Amino acid sequence: MDPIHQFTIVNLFPIGKIGNAEIFFTNSALFMVAAVILLTGFLVVGTAGAKPVPGRLQSAAELTYEFVATMLRSTGGNEGMRFFPFVFTIFMFVLLLNLFGLIPYGFSVTSHVIITSVLALTVFFTVLIYGLVRHGLHFFNLFVPKGVPIYILPMIVAIEILSFISRPISHSVRLFANMLAGHIALQVFAGFIILLGTALGTIGWIGGVLPFAMIVALFALEALVAFLQAYVFAILTCIYLNDAIHPGH
Repeated sequence: MDPIHQFTIVNLFPIGKIGNAEIFFTNSALFMVAAVILLTGFLVVGTAGAKPVPGRLQSAAELTYEFVATMLRSTGGNEGMRFFPFVFTIFMFVLLLNLFGLIPYGFSVTSHVIITSVLALTVFFTVLIYGLVRHGLHFFNLFVPKGVPIYILPMIVAIEILSFISRPISHSVRLFANMLAGHIALQVFAGFIILLGTALGTIGWIGGVLPFAMIVALFALEALVAFLQAYVFAILTCIYLNDAIHPGH
């Protein structure tokens, strides 16, 4: 089977038109809506009727809260907590989408660069707008590191500006590339088992034990990567937000 086939976006039903372009509800949109519903349900049920001795759902909700809160405080201090709903939503949303891609017949939404780019641009413009609104032109101190000799300052400023502008690219491509590569590897090894079994019969199925073991190992690795990539995306968001809170620090 073509390993790229699993990333195909399928139109499920039309929902409207803009000019001559018809807008469809796709399998990608379906899994994003499912992620929102599951995340909302998890938080509502997990925090409803909170008890001094928490149950499993309440414990999970509190652990995720503390995990993201610690991330924010470690990068932006207590001021960073004003962005807690934003960062928490991004982390949980990306994590759920990553995990959905590991479910049989699931769809890996974050393996599409358009999705990760929109998330990265949302972070980028949040940082830019908040930084300008709060600090005005002093926000541009971000591009002027302290203690740099005047004769190399123009070059350093140019590098800092280029680095700032390229943030959405690195932020989005890192998540997209890791999820895409992992799912292709799983599909390729699964294809090896089928090819060996159909071509060589019983001997082929015995020979397929090694690719099957590789799939099990890769699946466990991909589950870890799904969490790590959500964490990396969230921690980079926290670091970028800290630039808007404390420009030039």
